[in-house]
Amino acid sequence: MTMKITFDGREVPFEQGQTVLQAARDNGIYIPSLCYHRKTGPAGRCRLCVVEIKGMRGLQTACTVVAADGMDVQTATPLVLDTRRMIVNLLLSSGQHNCISCEQNSGCELQDAAYRLGIETPAFVIDEPQLPKDDSSEMVVRDMRKCIQCGRCVAGCKSVVVNEVLEFEQRGNDAKVVCDYDLPMAESTCVQCGECSQLCPVGAIIDKKSIGMGREWELKTVNTTCPYCGVGCQLTMHVDEAKNRIVKVTGREVLPNDGMLCVKGRYGFEFPSSPKRLTHPMIKKNGKHERVSWDEALDYTADRIKEIVARDGPGVFSAFGSGRITNENNYAIAKFTRAVIKTNNVDHCART
Repeated sequence: MTMKITFDGREVPFEQGQTVLQAARDNGIYIPSLCYHRKTGPAGRCRLCVVEIKGMRGLQTACTVVAADGMDVQTATPLVLDTRRMIVNLLLSSGQHNCISCEQNSGCELQDAAYRLGIETPAFVIDEPQLPKDDSSEMVVRDMRKCIQCGRCVAGCKSVVVNEVLEFEQRGNDAKVVCDYDLPMAESTCVQCGECSQLCPVGAIIDKKSIGMGREWELKTVNTTCPYCGVGCQLTMHVDEAKNRIVKVTGREVLPNDGMLCVKGRYGFEFPSSPKRLTHPMIKKNGKHERVSWDEALDYTADRIKEIVARDGPGVFSAFGSGRITNENNYAIAKFTRAVIKTNNVDHCART
């Protein structure tokens, strides 16, 4: 049986168990939200997803109301839009949401909501103490002046990657997100996986390595597989084509990792553009490495292997795979070492 829900007079199908917000998004209907993310679940904290539902009193948060067959939802009535504008104005009025210089410019969900609601400047300004920026850790910068307390980073840390480092401290106007017992991130138990950075809808938690390296619209995105281990995590490279370098890595929210990455997968991306990387084969001649063709390098290597095996036996060889090449290449290394050279001296730099 197909269930239907109506948004602003348009009847669309939905799946049983979905919330109103999920049903809307699956059918391309815009309802803004900041605290909701598919991985962290409904929160009802930011209230930006409010809608009017026939038969229910007042405004309802679309991320927490379960869709029902025949439900009639209004997403853009004057009351709904005025309420959303008030919420966004309140969020913009405190902290430092300097969109022009913010690293999250064009990728910020708060900025997008303000644009769609026609808010150019905050309606009022709240003068409050500004929390210091925490840039103590190696890979992540926390700027709580931009935090909107949506709770996505906390839910992601506790329930998605289950590191249990981030938490809310205090209540009301004094509430803030802290690491462990309000420690600098570098002194906390954080493992720098970057899940909080990926889930943050604004510029409060960002990747340190990508600061000043390029705006979102300037970078080309390339989907690929993480080269570090056998899990096969899917990720997106954000590439500066002009300078031929990777600026940032984000996890793709598909199997097997669903957006999650380890510290190596998310932040160990400099090596492809390293000036120390070999770009052509070389052979040592007269005490000095000289560039040669692939044919010469392969013939030379094959002849030397035959010569040494014939003289000393295969046990003098060992081969090392790498955590920075594909599983297929590592398999080929092991297969070549065992089948061609005929030795089992194979290892892998799993600690890189």
